[in-house]
Amino acid sequence: MKIGIIGAGNIGGNLTRRLTALGHEVSVANSRGPHTLTALAVETGATPVAASEAAKGARVVVVTVPLKAVPDLPDGFLAGAADDVVVIDTGNYYPQQRDGRLAAIEDGLPESRWTEQQISHPVIKAFNGTYAQDILDQGKPQGTPGRQALPVAGDDAAAKQTVRDLIDELGFDTVDAGGLDESWRQQPGTPVYGNRGDADAITKALAEASPERTAEWRA
Repeated sequence: MKIGIIGAGNIGGNLTRRLTALGHEVSVANSRGPHTLTALAVETGATPVAASEAAKGARVVVVTVPLKAVPDLPDGFLAGAADDVVVIDTGNYYPQQRDGRLAAIEDGLPESRWTEQQISHPVIKAFNGTYAQDILDQGKPQGTPGRQALPVAGDDAAAKQTVRDLIDELGFDTVDAGGLDESWRQQPGTPVYGNRGDADAITKALAEASPERTAEWRA
């Protein structure tokens, strides 16, 4: 599969490592330009590109940049992607720590719904509460007892299944976390955020989530 990754931080870098190792054709971009990704390219075999080129021909595009940087993504960056491109949003709103105040999210709009509006394309929310190192270290074969599970939220059933299949390939179970309007259940501060549990534990954590943000996660 041709996969574009926009953002080469902890999550983006480790997804690049694992997905190339699995045989996928990965293009990776960051905000500083392809010349800053030479080491990652040599290590993984991924192709470093400009952010405007990362989605070219891609079947899956991973947007893994700070939320405050989403509006700065190049206009039309998805224009060259496959017609049925699936966009994965790994982002989290960190108002005090990084992003500043985003009024719509403060007023209750789920973070990934905000991202979807910014890029004018549906997204599937995944990997946002996952420790980056776990992507490298914790993958297990399908059927392994206690296999770590990740929540996946989104409105398009086929797109969601594509993401769930990819996560399975990476070595993790998945739990359907509902539509994107329910994706607040996996935002920072919820029981599932950073949870390394199996599918049963993740299902329980999603059910226990509250839509009320705690003070730590408000501007």
